[in-house]
Amino acid sequence: MNKKTIRDIDLNGKRVLVRVDFNVPLEGSTITDDTRIRAAVPTLKAILDQHPKAVILMSHLGRPKGGPDPKFSLAPVAPALEALLGVPVAFATDSIGDIADQAVASLPDGGVLLLENTRFYPGEEKNDPALSAKLAQHGDIFVNDAFGSAHRAHSSTVGVTEHLPSVAGLLMEKEIAYLSSAIENPYRPFVAILGGAKVSDKIKVIETLLGKCDRLLIGGGMANTFFAAQQIALGTSLVETDAVETARALLEKGGDKLVLPVDAVIGDKFADDANTRVISVAQGVPDGWGIYDIGEETLAHFKNVLNGAQTVVWNGPMGVFEKPIFANGTNGVAAILAELTAHGATTIVGGGDSAAAVEVSGLADKITHISTGGGASLEMLEGQELPGVVALQQK
Repeated sequence: MNKKTIRDIDLNGKRVLVRVDFNVPLEGSTITDDTRIRAAVPTLKAILDQHPKAVILMSHLGRPKGGPDPKFSLAPVAPALEALLGVPVAFATDSIGDIADQAVASLPDGGVLLLENTRFYPGEEKNDPALSAKLAQHGDIFVNDAFGSAHRAHSSTVGVTEHLPSVAGLLMEKEIAYLSSAIENPYRPFVAILGGAKVSDKIKVIETLLGKCDRLLIGGGMANTFFAAQQIALGTSLVETDAVETARALLEKGGDKLVLPVDAVIGDKFADDANTRVISVAQGVPDGWGIYDIGEETLAHFKNVLNGAQTVVWNGPMGVFEKPIFANGTNGVAAILAELTAHGATTIVGGGDSAAAVEVSGLADKITHISTGGGASLEMLEGQELPGVVALQQK
């Protein structure tokens, strides 16, 4: 990566404004998955080791509708971060204005402060220059460590860079290193696995990967649209009718490189108590039934294709893994990747649902790299430049 990082700048005695990605799932005020908070800790410890005057953290959480909403407050994150970081973490109930300014001013030397959700201001997502300037006033140097938001040109990711020297954090550096090397210079064979619900979300990714990988495995709801392009009966399965022609064109372009499921787990409804059975895809889905997961035969086929792969990128679950009865395919792919990692392959899971699924499967520590950014990792896999990265200083 040709961008400056916190290793390339002196932070001693400086107020360091850090954009982190603390967009964590909450149930009430309980954090149900602290992966993104834990991912930021190495950067924050490395900053504190340089003895800054203060560390001021900003993040968004969720999608508040144009103003403050207690449901999307970052308040629960401060004590969680404090426990992980091992130093006190103060919390400001605003991200700009008198409350935030006073909270910054009252920090002890080397103190850490978390500002309230930046999206409580509508100007955040519009990259409003006035909001950017006010956020930038909190720091002398800006560090962007929020890979999960790097594909958004917002005030807290791009706007502040116009006012402060701006560098990458260690997580940002790591994410870009893994994802860019997988795309630009992979060890081969390079196999990509794509799942999730919609083909339309991943058309560019499929097109890019077909030009770069050795094989491309397709699972999840998006596989149904490819089946529809082959005129296979699909019952109540999710199909993107608008994308069927696109899927047909991708099948022609991909040829043998594109690998689809051969069997599927079908259910008579999407529920924990659904009746289920396994069918061969070629025979079609009966009326009143829908595809909810890949089958064991497909898992075996995928494992065979993946055998010997040196680089594997996976984005998107193989079925609706939220229901345990439809999670076998996704868990099975996670297990195959864990096995490949143990044999020296580089395995990369691109954020979002697939990252959550790997965490749930208990195999997260057996994967080379799990991205913290769903949308950002997809855009990198498409070969796009991320605005939040472009805005940082060159080495």
